[in-house]
Amino acid sequence: MVPGSDVRRGVRPLWQGAGVRYSELRELVQDVFGPLGTTLVRDQVLGGLEDRTAEQALADGEEPRRVWRALCDAMDVPEARRWGSVERGRRPGQ
Repeated sequence: MVPGSDVRRGVRPLWQGAGVRYSELRELVQDVFGPLGTTLVRDQVLGGLEDRTAEQALADGEEPRRVWRALCDAMDVPEARRWGSVERGRRPGQ
């Protein structure tokens, strides 16, 4: 677990940092994965991110767009659902 990521202690996970791209990622995770999203970001090891979790990859400075793609690939999210259920003004990284 990445230090400072324990939601139970009221500390916001590192991947929920400041910046538009990170906030878009947070919104997409919630929209596509629902309540399970935070757990997936924290615990799901992703081969597409050199066997790191999404949270670890973001803490290491990985681009949020790459992390989102790796998470969607690992969870077999169909292309039509990758940008959420609501039309968004922009996509992460654009």
